Amino acid sequence: MSRQHVGQGEIADFCEQRVNLPAEKARQYREQANSLRDRLDTYIAQNPNFTLRKMRLSGSLAKGTALRSLNDVDMACYVKVSDAPSDRKGIAEYLAERLKSIPNVKDHQIVPQTYSVTITFSGSGLSIDVVPILYDGDPDWYGDLVNRHDGSLLRTSIPRHIEFARTRKAAQPGHFAQAVRLAKFWAKRMKDEHEGFRFKSFMVELIMAHLADNGTDLSDYPRALTAFFDYIAKTGLADQIVFEDFYKRATVGVFPHPMRIIDPVNAANNVSSLYTQHNVDMIVDVALEAGDAVEAALGAPTKHETVRYWQKVLGPSFNP
Repeated sequence: MSRQHVGQGEIADFCEQRVNLPAEKARQYREQANSLRDRLDTYIAQNPNFTLRKMRLSGSLAKGTALRSLNDVDMACYVKVSDAPSDRKGIAEYLAERLKSIPNVKDHQIVPQTYSVTITFSGSGLSIDVVPILYDGDPDWYGDLVNRHDGSLLRTSIPRHIEFARTRKAAQPGHFAQAVRLAKFWAKRMKDEHEGFRFKSFMVELIMAHLADNGTDLSDYPRALTAFFDYIAKTGLADQIVFEDFYKRATVGVFPHPMRIIDPVNAANNVSSLYTQHNVDMIVDVALEAGDAVEAALGAPTKHETVRYWQKVLGPSFNP
């Protein structure tokens, strides 16, 4: 691979300037989220029969894979299933009323959505999206996540999801998270450019984790992106992806879906179950184009051509 015009350094600089959530912003957001969690923990300690049991930071900020475009933070709130309303349409109002018990949070900051609650902080402009998890006392903090879009239930464990990401980050410090952010940045651009394009960030993360687990060195970012695009192109996303951190491969059932990326903490959940063959084909097509562009960039004879090819992947703001 030729690196005469654009190489690891230029891609890393672009990540710092355009892709990654700045470290100071990440620290500020985590502090606000953790302060909210700690205040609820204090209230629970003083009121042990309170129906809310725990709040946990989740999503990309918790895993260290947040993009610069992040404008809200995900948190999960564990709610005693025995006390929660049986009609899930009332779960948001129920959760909102109980979140008002958190010290130093004003009622006007707490706004129930359809199946979740938004807490806003006027000083930082940060919004925290709190999703309820119906909790039955599981020691590994498994519970039934209430989908914020349709109210459906999904068995999950927030601590285990974070542990899964930390294991990959520890294996390739700094580089696993950066490779994930680069691929997520590309996927977000594709969503903006191609009507109907879908590629969930969690699926991007799991594909990169699969590559890392199978020996892909993610410390070279052009190679990491090439490996990511090549995997999608060569497999057509038809190969099932399974992780054995928390269950055995043999416990995974048969899924009748064109794409099968299995949740690393729940063997019964195909993360990609809602993707049609048309969705899969769109991902494969744009990944083929992106992979070709990276290959062309690495072989281009002039800097102008090299940058032009990289811009097909990273957008017009890439101009080293």
